[in-house]
Amino acid sequence: MTDRAPSERTESKRESQGLLVPMIVLLLSVGACSTMPPPADAVAPGTGPSAGTGSCNAEPVAWAVGREATAEVVERARRESGSATVRVIPPGQMVTMDYREDRLNVDTDARNAITRVRCG
Repeated sequence: MTDRAPSERTESKRESQGLLVPMIVLLLSVGACSTMPPPADAVAPGTGPSAGTGSCNAEPVAWAVGREATAEVVERARRESGSATVRVIPPGQMVTMDYREDRLNVDTDARNAITRVRCG
């Protein structure tokens, strides 16, 4: 067997058990910081089958001014402008002032009629 006294073995066992909890916490912390790759079938935003080129051009969608901002009209305007995203802005709506070249802004009035289309 070993040449250690029983009290030394108990003390050694306590020391190793005392390190067990901090080691588990450390390993869980490191594991929580890691990232997992997206699933193989995941589609990135703006890259699906109906995604635009990512560069907005509001001129081809001037036809939308005066029309009701239905989901179909707004989506068609987004597609035809080449934008990746669209933002419908009702009157009085607070919006961020960041400029995004891949976004079409659709301003509407109180009747939900489109009053202006612009990029940004």
